[in-house]
Amino acid sequence: MTTQHKSEADVVLIGAGIMSATLGLLLKELQPNLKIEIFERLDVAAAESSDAWNNAGTGHAAFCELNYTPEKGDGSIDTSKAVKIVEAFEVSRQFWSYLVEKGLLNNPENFIKSVPHMSFVWGEKNTKYLKKRFDALQEFHLFKGMEYSEDPERIKEWAPLIMEGRKGAKKLAATTMRFGTDVNFGELTRSIFRHLETLDGVQLHFNHEVRKLRQYNDGPWRVRVNDLSTGIKKRVKAKFVFIGAGGGSLLLLEKANIPEGAGFGGFPVSGQWLRCTNDELIEKHQAKVYGKAAVGAPPMSVPHIDTRMIDGKKALLFGPYAGFSTKFLKSGSYLDLAKSIKPGNIKPMLGAGISNIPLTKYLIEQVMQSPDDRMKALREYLPDAKKEDWVLETAGQRVQVIKKDKNGKGVLEFGTEVVNAADGSLAVLLGASPGASTAVSIMLDLIGRCFKEELASPEWQAKLKEMIPSYGQKLNENTQLADELRHKTGTILKLKDLTKSSI
Repeated sequence: MTTQHKSEADVVLIGAGIMSATLGLLLKELQPNLKIEIFERLDVAAAESSDAWNNAGTGHAAFCELNYTPEKGDGSIDTSKAVKIVEAFEVSRQFWSYLVEKGLLNNPENFIKSVPHMSFVWGEKNTKYLKKRFDALQEFHLFKGMEYSEDPERIKEWAPLIMEGRKGAKKLAATTMRFGTDVNFGELTRSIFRHLETLDGVQLHFNHEVRKLRQYNDGPWRVRVNDLSTGIKKRVKAKFVFIGAGGGSLLLLEKANIPEGAGFGGFPVSGQWLRCTNDELIEKHQAKVYGKAAVGAPPMSVPHIDTRMIDGKKALLFGPYAGFSTKFLKSGSYLDLAKSIKPGNIKPMLGAGISNIPLTKYLIEQVMQSPDDRMKALREYLPDAKKEDWVLETAGQRVQVIKKDKNGKGVLEFGTEVVNAADGSLAVLLGASPGASTAVSIMLDLIGRCFKEELASPEWQAKLKEMIPSYGQKLNENTQLADELRHKTGTILKLKDLTKSSI
């Protein structure tokens, strides 16, 4: 019979990714005496969605991602999501800068670098769209500094590799935002956990899988955990539980059995990258160049030719190519999708499937792609690409959220979704993009839902404003503060000044 260990904690965090790391450190800074226990099923932090090879790593600020600025029926551009995301990324930069300035994180150059963000399109229709998008975003201060051009020579100055071998009179257009970044969220996550482990009252457990969740009548939760390396079973009584287990969060939400989680389902989408092995090509490209997604494609599948810094070395990726797997995690089980289907979410999941036939068709086409098909897609961005310079790598696994709409029908969501118990004792993060880049804002929203009384205290308010100077304000509406904070965070994070419009 296996031994059973019992313990108590103020906070239990499930999953050792960027979300748990961010929430854990925010809470510890706000209330240093909290006892926090973190459980991770794998043997290392940030091995799933937060890992550099699994995560897009752009530092999503909506500078180049065209799916964040859809064209409306009347031809105008909807900028609301882009503005929300750029504000949220500025909040993340402020928090990371605070951590570096206080010595809680070292060597920021290990997790964040300056890399221009570009959008690149071709054809009359797409060119008109990109110009309208550029004009619409110029109304917002945080997008000032973006440049637009239809001049091939100018575009070549920004990203020479995408113009090499490009022939014909096809109309081209591009925007560039030099104030862009590449973020290695795997390294950032591990750095935060290394600091958390030095603090009193924090325990990080690897090879520990949460099996059951049950709420006591008086409010706290009983979390049952198996130590996969020893077989020992543990039971933790926790005042607050956060489930930040990436694709595994849905299954744990169902085990928690809170009314607020009823009807949620998940649609798994896998991905692959083409990784460049030619050092000369890698050095020649210095930008993140995003294009337009195919009809029916999920946002995580927006094609981009992407300069990355991974494990201290410059990399060049193209993709991702979408696929379908019934796993909810890269290291998960093929039974994950089947296990997630419950009486309460069958109808929403079927409804979402019926209303997303283009997505199903797109995924089937992606799964059926040959190596030549993948190279054909790459050559739309790099006309001179050679097959021998690229190898195929498996990317991360994402689970898109399915939930009920107002009519009880299923709708497929492509963002992130926080679900919390009415009493604030448990919260779950579902979904994917832009996730990691906006983790600080997402976790601040969660704190506002689940720690309402503490958040109202003068001590927490003062600390939040110390960590995030723009807390409670909109930077797009306070241009002087926006400029001051961008300069300050850029200096602390050791980012190059790439905001000037001249080369």
